[in-house]
Amino acid sequence: MTAPTTEQTAPEKTAAEKTGARTAEAADVISGARERIDALDDRLIGLIQERMAVSAVIQDARIASGGRRVNLSRELEILGRYREALGKPGTTLAMTLLELCRGRV
Repeated sequence: MTAPTTEQTAPEKTAAEKTGARTAEAADVISGARERIDALDDRLIGLIQERMAVSAVIQDARIASGGRRVNLSRELEILGRYREALGKPGTTLAMTLLELCRGRV
């Protein structure tokens, strides 16, 4: 016969504890906004994956025609566009996107 085991679980955190809010109202706002951010992140990830696929098509066509995989002048255009729209952090974001979309160089 096996002795009964007691399973200890962490107590459920309240919405205020999960969000760091000090009121239930603020916790509700934060929880709703976080759900929206999660949905936006899912869409962004999908768009980035789509961008990677389109970039691969461009690279394949360029290489097949005897060109180089990377077009540095085009990358500079992209960096400028992101920097103009988002400031200095936009440059970092664009660099990350370009790195993702280049594939293995």
